[in-house]
Amino acid sequence: MLRRTKIVATLGPATDDPKVLDQIIEAGVDVVRLNFSHGHHELHRERAETIRRRAQAYGRQIGVLADLQGPKIRIAKFKKGKANLEDKAYFTLDTSLAEDEGDETQVGVDYKALADDVVRGDTLLLDDGRIVLQVEEVVGSRIDCQVVIGGILLNNKGINRQGGGLSAKALTMKDREDIQYAAEIQADYLAVSFPRSAADLNEARELFRVAGGKGGIVAKIERAEALEMLEEMIAVSEAVMVARGDLGVEIGDAALPPVQKEIINLARKLNRVVITATQMMETMIKNPIPTRAEVFDVANAVFDGTDAVMLSAETASGDFPGKAVAAMDRICREAEKQYQVTVSTHRISTRFSRVDEGIAMSAMYLANHFNIKAIIALTESGTTPLWMSRISSAIPIYALTQHVETRRKVTLYRGVCPVSFNVNSSDHALINREAVSELQRRGAIHGGDWVIITQGDFTGVPGGTNALKVVRVGDMAEPSEL
Repeated sequence: MLRRTKIVATLGPATDDPKVLDQIIEAGVDVVRLNFSHGHHELHRERAETIRRRAQAYGRQIGVLADLQGPKIRIAKFKKGKANLEDKAYFTLDTSLAEDEGDETQVGVDYKALADDVVRGDTLLLDDGRIVLQVEEVVGSRIDCQVVIGGILLNNKGINRQGGGLSAKALTMKDREDIQYAAEIQADYLAVSFPRSAADLNEARELFRVAGGKGGIVAKIERAEALEMLEEMIAVSEAVMVARGDLGVEIGDAALPPVQKEIINLARKLNRVVITATQMMETMIKNPIPTRAEVFDVANAVFDGTDAVMLSAETASGDFPGKAVAAMDRICREAEKQYQVTVSTHRISTRFSRVDEGIAMSAMYLANHFNIKAIIALTESGTTPLWMSRISSAIPIYALTQHVETRRKVTLYRGVCPVSFNVNSSDHALINREAVSELQRRGAIHGGDWVIITQGDFTGVPGGTNALKVVRVGDMAEPSEL
């Protein structure tokens, strides 16, 4: 049985070993993430080309997600590489201090406008909230603080303002260069970090398209203020990521679970793909098995209806990348056996605005109420399989298309399996027989199975799906009789 929830794994030094890369492919990775916060352009190109080459050797299709760094606001460096901040001590963030002049009393900041964004009484969270500072006074470039929660602070750690509100633009000069490069390597998805509005995402899309990029835009929800513009931001994106790291720092960890559910529900309502990310199996960076809490975290994301779950350092720099993907695979498969994951009342009482949308919804209703073993969606753009994937079901959806960009795109859609399929005829009956034969050859369906086929009257026309057919494998008549 196909796993329906997709697995995104971040590439890094640990996966540059060819044996390790093959391990994560064998374990079932669906999409790889290139983290543009680290590494240089040629390294990312090499990783993208290698994963596609190895995926082809395995007869697989694996998508590539390019993740922009965004305006990550960080402290500068300490003379000794770190400083010990004592509770109740005074500590200054100084935007004019030299990059490597930090000590036990002060440190520089790479974001020069920070002093303009904060006021007395604000809470600043450093190193993902491990260090907490209270702003006492802002004078020029200096932000004088008192340490609320101290500890060892290392170089270049991130800064967040509790409640959000920092004014840094979503797209930095580095991001703009990286967008150009993401287009050059034909990234299937471009993830925009720290967007505050739909305008930020539209700007990224425009830059990506001008550069020749054809992939989808992923809105990473990691700023508190993004929650106020959530529906608009999801609506202008192809996918949304629940980026729980910085978001949890800004809104508080206890607020994350309901927000995660809200984002997943809204994304599915708007027919968008959703990825749940950050620290899903953090302990597997150093351990060969996940904690029970991590098992529950992944399973609950599946129960919530996420399209994909994501691994970060677990695969990029961890000791057990292959085992981390394998662990996610078995947890997702077990969670998908539960009844609540295979039934759906999504859009059951709404009207459809497009014919292909109506065909997709009808196919899923029929599949869930009849003994259907598989759905064959003959598709150009992947839109029909996307709509199908919004409906919870145990029935696998096979997206048959001749377009490699479409096959890569659907690797992120829950329950959708991409299949290379060339249409060389205008005879729909012949096309249907060949499609069924292709899945039989792959062992996905067998004689006597009922399958649904959706397609359009005109091959090669995106958005033209207007027909649904139910056939029984082995009972199909000659092409001229269908």
